[in-house]
Amino acid sequence: MKENNNMRRKESRRTPTLRNLKAQIKEHKKTFTLYVLLRVLVLATLVLQLLNGNYENVFLCCLTLFLFLLPSFVEVNFHIALPDTLEIIVLLFIFSAEILGEINSFYTLIPHWDTVLHTINGFLCAAIGFSMVDILNRNEKFAFSLSPAYLALVSFCFSMTIGVLWEFFECGMDLFFGTDMQKDYIITRINSVTLHPDGLNKVISIPINSLVVNGEDWIAKYGGYLDIGLLDTMKDLFVNFIGAVVFSGIGYFYVKSRGKGKFVKEFILTVDSKDENKNALPESPDASDPAGLTVPEEQPSPSNTAKQDASPAKEKRRRKKEPSQPEKHRAEKNKI
Repeated sequence: MKENNNMRRKESRRTPTLRNLKAQIKEHKKTFTLYVLLRVLVLATLVLQLLNGNYENVFLCCLTLFLFLLPSFVEVNFHIALPDTLEIIVLLFIFSAEILGEINSFYTLIPHWDTVLHTINGFLCAAIGFSMVDILNRNEKFAFSLSPAYLALVSFCFSMTIGVLWEFFECGMDLFFGTDMQKDYIITRINSVTLHPDGLNKVISIPINSLVVNGEDWIAKYGGYLDIGLLDTMKDLFVNFIGAVVFSGIGYFYVKSRGKGKFVKEFILTVDSKDENKNALPESPDASDPAGLTVPEEQPSPSNTAKQDASPAKEKRRRKKEPSQPEKHRAEKNKI
């Protein structure tokens, strides 16, 4: 009997979860379909890389599967609703960066692939930073209200901070693990103060006309020398800057005319309405007192009413017994 009761309890617990899951799938069909499709593609890539013995790419596939869970993790644990458009772009961005860019070499095969992704990254990070501050700005628990210009500034700074931290990460990986995340550019001229013969702080410009590395003519093969990733870093930060500026400007006008921008709503995080309803106070049958905070007035008991009615009579008797002021003066004179 106890085992049957335990089984029933488990089934009762699972039923609401399954219902919620089915409701979520129906509500977000496009996102769910894309999510399943991308996971299947990543799993297929993982199996192929495992068979080929490319364990570094196997790790990238596992990392991609983990990153796919982040939007759902944020929604469930922080009760924040992600618009379908934003979630779809985030999933495609992760797939394009890790699977297409790293494993399928789109960074080197397709021109400006990295540039496009960094521009989108700047745009998305600005949207996320804007949303976080906007949620606090509209929350009644916090006693401050930020202007649209300040919200746009915070959004821009948040996006640029994420971009700089990512470039720190790329530089660290290249230095300590021998990767090439900061892609190199071919240069045909060196401009440096280090090469000045007198050690002065003056730029010496030297064209690269001939270059032999390990017996190989690099000018004939590559057309120049490598800049060790500096131009790539600056280019990434610049396009991140463009994406951040674009969304910050759009967000500024969105806050100034609240609710009129349909495009911006597709990228703004909001507090889950279901969670707000859970925290709301239950309605009271009395419309004038919805929170039920009014204390009902005490009804006078019959004994208290009788005492109140009897008090005037006692007061009259007391006044009759006590002499008036003129009578007190006469009594004092007679004594004298």
